[in-house]
Amino acid sequence: MHIEPGIVDGAKMALAVGTAAASLGYGAKLAFEDIQRRNVGSFALRAALAAIGTFVFFEVLPHFPVGVSEVHFILGTTLLLILGVGPAAFGLAAGLGLQGLLFAPSDMPMYFVNVTTLLVPMFAIHALAKRVIPAGKAYVDLDYAEVLKLSAAYQGGVIAWVAFWVFYGQGVGAETFASVATFGAAYLLVIVIEPIVDIAVLATAKTMRNLEGSAAVDDRLYARAQ
Repeated sequence: MHIEPGIVDGAKMALAVGTAAASLGYGAKLAFEDIQRRNVGSFALRAALAAIGTFVFFEVLPHFPVGVSEVHFILGTTLLLILGVGPAAFGLAAGLGLQGLLFAPSDMPMYFVNVTTLLVPMFAIHALAKRVIPAGKAYVDLDYAEVLKLSAAYQGGVIAWVAFWVFYGQGVGAETFASVATFGAAYLLVIVIEPIVDIAVLATAKTMRNLEGSAAVDDRLYARAQ
């Protein structure tokens, strides 16, 4: 979901800078907590994997422009469940920046808008996971309904932020409503497919018990909450 350049510009970009700074600040807090729980090496490895994954998701997987933005398979829920929220947030921000710098420099003026749109829903599903996933249940044991709740919440958050930025930047009118509706309808495909991918990844992880305790995955993947 790369919001088109010019949707938010001028003085209005100050809000995007503020929301991005707040998001990255909260991400830094989560990263610090992750490092305290594990160690710097594990965090760095998982953050790097998240950044590489984000780059691949955005640049290699199918993506196409729809009105005010692009439809991408972000797989944010997969990153969260496999790698942990801190590394996932850092990887999303880094991967988005890397993809923009190398392949889409015209998108860089919208970096603060796009990073907010990715990270705030990530933090929301992190909080949601604590409510909908029993503490005694490892992530590899999640069923489709539980993953669907998280994935739909994440994608819904992305759509909501895209809509906010469009209305904030372009004003409320018939044209902007139509653009947002078109984008939201196109994203329904992502909401259908991504939970299937999430389940497939978790099923694969379940067969790889040798990863339990590995620095490359979040400890919650195989273990109950502490």
